[in-house]
Amino acid sequence: MRAWKVKLRRLEGDFASPGAEGGIKTTLQGGPIAPYAPAPADPVSNYAANAGLGLTANRGLRELHTYHTPLDLVRERSPEHPVALVRRDAVAAAARWFQTKFKGDVLYAVKANPSPWVIETLVQNGVTRFDVASIPEIALVAEHAPGSQMAFMHPVKSRRAISQAYFDYGVRTFALDTHEELAKIIDATGGARDLNLIVRMAVDAEGANFSLSGKFGVNSFDAPGLLLAARQATAELMGVSFHVGSQCMRPTAYQAAMAQVGRSLVRAGVFADVVDVGGGFPSIYPGMIPPDMDDYFAAIERGFNEMPVSETTELWCEPGRALVAESTSLLTRVELRKGEALYLNDGSYGSLFDAAHVKWPFPVKLYRGEGKNAQEVEGDLKPFRFYGPTCDSLDHMPGPFYLPADIQEGDFIEIGMLGAYGVAMTTRFNGFGETEMVEVSDAPMASMFGLARRSIPAPRPASNVVRLSRPKGRKRRRK
Repeated sequence: MRAWKVKLRRLEGDFASPGAEGGIKTTLQGGPIAPYAPAPADPVSNYAANAGLGLTANRGLRELHTYHTPLDLVRERSPEHPVALVRRDAVAAAARWFQTKFKGDVLYAVKANPSPWVIETLVQNGVTRFDVASIPEIALVAEHAPGSQMAFMHPVKSRRAISQAYFDYGVRTFALDTHEELAKIIDATGGARDLNLIVRMAVDAEGANFSLSGKFGVNSFDAPGLLLAARQATAELMGVSFHVGSQCMRPTAYQAAMAQVGRSLVRAGVFADVVDVGGGFPSIYPGMIPPDMDDYFAAIERGFNEMPVSETTELWCEPGRALVAESTSLLTRVELRKGEALYLNDGSYGSLFDAAHVKWPFPVKLYRGEGKNAQEVEGDLKPFRFYGPTCDSLDHMPGPFYLPADIQEGDFIEIGMLGAYGVAMTTRFNGFGETEMVEVSDAPMASMFGLARRSIPAPRPASNVVRLSRPKGRKRRRK
């Protein structure tokens, strides 16, 4: 029950704000920079050092060509390179939904899609707080959302990155999951006391497609000592965070995780000023129909009410996939067909990382023809697998992707629901990876927020295919 009351320590001027000359105002609280004072950040070189950010850093929405539908693009020209088809309205709708429904603060996880147009659209629709994991992400947000609030939520950071975030960008919120990282943060900020320290907790990840509990998070045995140390290290906010895993399909996983975290707080004998439930909010893919988003928020509210927190404790979340998955699809071209294998001009080293390594069968559409004769093609569907343009045999997307049986070289395939971890994962391996970006105004292939249907049916094999069932258990004895 939330019956306890503690003094709420709020941090004013928490994060970067635009300076008089349009730059970043530097905050020098907490002592001298000492040995970790970095040179001023160079956003251009920082972007270039990161594949995803480097490819999207200068692609703001105002620079994009606009088409009503992907078919209009195909009719106007036959693009040589893959094309990311972005839908600003999808990001805006998701942002408004979270702002209206979630009873706390929403921090966008920039890693999901660092495109400037995404950041600008989120700010325009009320999301002005960002979960960042690196100095390039911090510089990106500072440029495209000046005055916004940033939280450095990577549990392991270099001393230089901590110092640069604190002194050059005014970041005051830092995540950690060890005593060593806590000491590093204090040292790199010159012994600052105006820090918001968020302890990342390890929790069970039942119901998620990708468990994120193996790499980060303090276990329940070590958590009380770290929570107490973090509480004593700051005069500002001390909080807890966790991640139930990406693409979580079970709303009650959040409530169960909050119960785990609550028990650690009781053992530590401390109150948390912040409870950050992290990300993991799902999107819709073929064969994956998540519960309503309202169910997730209701489970979080129940879990929060049951935690040993005060009436002034803040509730945060860090959605990434849920805010942007619906926003982008990818237009690729078939370069060659070998039976059931289609060789495309994009692949796992481009925007199809998840299709290759997680083996998700994203939804697809087929377009054929040139000029005004181009059209969307439907018909009898057949399962295909994809290969990307590189010489690496790992550049393989097994699918199955169900497309018309007569697909051929020169056809264009639109692959949907790639707004999360699509363009963000693009590299230039083997000389490929150049991706054009245009804006379209049609609906996504599916939507959690009322923009399209709530499911993507998984196609079934043709009715004339006979499946032989195997006997279960012990083999039957012959008579």
